[in-house]
Amino acid sequence: MLKTLAAQLTLIRQAEGSKRNFRFLIKFCISLLMLFLLYTFIFHAIMLHEGRDYSWVTGLYWTLTTMSTLGYGDITFTSDVGKVFSVFVLISGMMLLLIMLPFTFIQFFYAPWLEEQNKARVPKKVPDTLSDHVVFTHFDNVAVNLIEKLRQYGTDHVIVVPELSRALELHDRGYRVLLGELDDPETYKHLRVENAAMVVVLNEDIVATNIIFTVREACDSVQTVANADLIDSVDILKLAGSSHVFQFTRLLGKALARRVLGVSMTTNIIGEFGRLRIAEVPAMRTWMQGKTIAETRLREMVGVNIVGIWQEGKFEIPTPDTPIKESTVLILAGTREQLIRFDQSILLAAEEKHKEHAVLILGGGRVGLAIGDNLRERQIDYRVVEKRPMPSFRDDHLIHGSAADLEVLLQAGIKTTPSIIITTHDDDLNIYLTIYCRRLRPDVQIISRASFDRNINTMHRAGANLVMSFSSLVTATITNLLKPEQMLMLSEGLNIFRVNLSPKLEGKKLTEIRLRENTGCSVVAIKRGDEININPDPTMPLNCGDELVLIGSAESEKLYNELYPPLAPAEETNGTEADNELPDEIEEEVAEHVRNFKR
Repeated sequence: MLKTLAAQLTLIRQAEGSKRNFRFLIKFCISLLMLFLLYTFIFHAIMLHEGRDYSWVTGLYWTLTTMSTLGYGDITFTSDVGKVFSVFVLISGMMLLLIMLPFTFIQFFYAPWLEEQNKARVPKKVPDTLSDHVVFTHFDNVAVNLIEKLRQYGTDHVIVVPELSRALELHDRGYRVLLGELDDPETYKHLRVENAAMVVVLNEDIVATNIIFTVREACDSVQTVANADLIDSVDILKLAGSSHVFQFTRLLGKALARRVLGVSMTTNIIGEFGRLRIAEVPAMRTWMQGKTIAETRLREMVGVNIVGIWQEGKFEIPTPDTPIKESTVLILAGTREQLIRFDQSILLAAEEKHKEHAVLILGGGRVGLAIGDNLRERQIDYRVVEKRPMPSFRDDHLIHGSAADLEVLLQAGIKTTPSIIITTHDDDLNIYLTIYCRRLRPDVQIISRASFDRNINTMHRAGANLVMSFSSLVTATITNLLKPEQMLMLSEGLNIFRVNLSPKLEGKKLTEIRLRENTGCSVVAIKRGDEININPDPTMPLNCGDELVLIGSAESEKLYNELYPPLAPAEETNGTEADNELPDEIEEEVAEHVRNFKR
């Protein structure tokens, strides 16, 4: 008990401003003691005036019982002067002992002690053994999504928080937190930033510039990723030392614009993995709509393979009998030449018809501006509905008014537009507008932005054909930067990953092991020696030393590794380390796929 008390007192003495607090408490206690003595002296004087004599101890006893409002009543004054003095002592005691003393004790003793106790719960330094971790300087819904993805792949994270209350909140929610100032180089030394895999800076532009510059003071080599809200901030953040600077809102705008009918009915390459290209294409109003996967015969016709589909916001591994609906987005795997042949097969004259009518953009923020710029580059007409004045748009492109006003929508051309893009950052409003536009135009293509992943399915139920999540875009981009040679995250729930062949699969054919049915993964390529076989023949036997390139969700990847654990490094006897590497030209492509991500 004494050891615990001594430790707590030591903790209080070490607190910032503790000396000042102790001096104030001592002064307050001395003042109270002097007041007790003064009241005791006056008590004796009045009692002598009334003809009674008490000891000094009795006088102090009367003073304390009166000031504390106990008032036993065993000693009382009989004169009016004494009674007035008793009331004055009582009132002053209520003010000093019942109000001021507790407040002073809490403010200058208990509160600092409690604050130090809370600070002790949040570390100010990470363990010396921590490495390859990701540092976050800002916590929001995007960070939540990214941290969850990092946990799936066993990557540690640390969130730097300058406010104690916020740090305690995140600590209690199960996050690894470090208490420290964002502009202090010592904070990043305590983070072991030199051993970190990445520092993610999603703060506002000015704050982010200071953070990046401070990080570089602590470490020159760590990889940093920053988001620039303003285009002018891109160069400034790079000058400050950021390894990668993205304008994620513009990336989201470009991604939304690529999916508009009439912009490009051809494939959009969303990832590269060596010579393997992964692309997506909406099936809406193409010759594939209404057919099954088997009926398209894409593998026989052009060589590409449908390795996945997005169906109302959900990724699925298709079967030959899977129908291709109006809202289906196909995920294709093949070489660049194969995808070009596929593009030639789906170019329709109807595309020119869609170009005759303006695309409707609801919301003129940064995402809406990026969509407009992308459509203008592709010579696609568009109209933007926005309440606020938007000098960034020409008057012939801007319609002032509320998107919930039918007259405004009619003026913008909702009756003839091929596509409506809803871009506001408010998911509730986006759902509201999706329902409204779907009722007005049952046949139109509706593309919506989602700020939170939990609202994606709701937007699809409201009538959206395609929904893109801002947090998923950020997560995919940063995840691909972390380990591009091992895993490529195409979008939320869709990953490409490489694994060494499990001994359980040696000598078997793809048709025998039924990976799609057993794990939810699909084989898109097999690396054998120095060659990589894209979209391999299902009857091809698997040999020892093969490396599989698979596509699937994070849950599917986990299930695959549980069912077919890869050959451990100690057991690999089929060549040197160099033999297990991809050719130089393929490795270069793998290293460059991040720079080409969703271009």
